Amino acid sequence: MPKILLTLKQALRSSFLVIGLMTFISLSGSFIFVQQASYATTLEELKLIPSDYKPNSEEKINRANEFDPGVGIQEEERQEAYEQAIKDSKNLTTIEKTYERNLKAEQEQNPPETFGEKAKEVIEKVTGK
Repeated sequence: MPKILLTLKQALRSSFLVIGLMTFISLSGSFIFVQQASYATTLEELKLIPSDYKPNSEEKINRANEFDPGVGIQEEERQEAYEQAIKDSKNLTTIEKTYERNLKAEQEQNPPETFGEKAKEVIEKVTGK
């Protein structure tokens, strides 16, 4: 008798598990047809901006400053870097100089670690200081 009850209990448990999994699968399948938002603007906002409107760099900077002054500064720096890159691309020798200048700036921001510095870090890790 106890063996029969254990068998029925296992069968009932497995059938609940199967029914539960089928329910979750069918519910997740019903969300496939829900359309997700694909644009950050509304249709009314899109109608306000003409399709042939292309803002110049000053308008972009002014718009960025309206939202956040820090973003406006970043936009100005980006625009200056773009104009400098256009000037540098005119001549092959200036391209090489630009590469060297960019390499120096990168090394100043992220200086390469020397063997002595790495050894010092390892010693500090080992000694626990």
